[in-house]
Amino acid sequence: MVKIYLDPGHGGSNIGATGHGMEEKTITLDIALRIRDILEEEYENVEVMMSRTSDIDKSLQSRTDEANNWGADYFLSIHINGFDGSTQGYEDFIHNSLSDTSQTARYRDIMHEEIMKVNELRNRGKKKANFHVLRETRMSALLTENGFIDHPEDAEKIADPSWRQKVARGHVNGLERAFNLSRSNQQGTIYRVIVDGQQVGAYREEQNILNEVKRNLNQADRIVVEKVQ
Repeated sequence: MVKIYLDPGHGGSNIGATGHGMEEKTITLDIALRIRDILEEEYENVEVMMSRTSDIDKSLQSRTDEANNWGADYFLSIHINGFDGSTQGYEDFIHNSLSDTSQTARYRDIMHEEIMKVNELRNRGKKKANFHVLRETRMSALLTENGFIDHPEDAEKIADPSWRQKVARGHVNGLERAFNLSRSNQQGTIYRVIVDGQQVGAYREEQNILNEVKRNLNQADRIVVEKVQ
């Protein structure tokens, strides 16, 4: 069993980056919940714990302590960037003490490749930093920065639920490759969730369908749940 600790950046009074009417804490939670739903829906040898599943304050120390005490195999922190409105693209980080041949770097290389296949963002590269969640975790850890919320082109994508689903899928594809996750043999009817004419997810489990509807309820004009024949 592979244990993945998902960390939606910020939360509560710590809103993170802002731009174009959006707050980072909301977007990171949305993407992380989508990653969780896909993992739980489609894979059988993975267990997921999240640092938060709602808009709460949670210290960086409590996040890393929780992951360490749980014995996570991987710590994945989801973020959205912000600067001055002129910068755009995707980048990710491992701790700056690690070599490019370390196991963490090898995981990062896979994750970076799979995320970049689907996110339609400029590639800002694979980077290193001394962030708390990368330094204080006892397992391999990666922090992803999924576009700039204050850049007009990136923000247009970030605001789109179907784009956030693609980004979540990219993260999951990377986890599948990095940790040899096994696809579930689960049978059952698949339901597509369509928001304002765009598919934002496809699920078997009723709770995952309801989660997707709830995520989009306040911003959508029309939500359709359609059985896949």
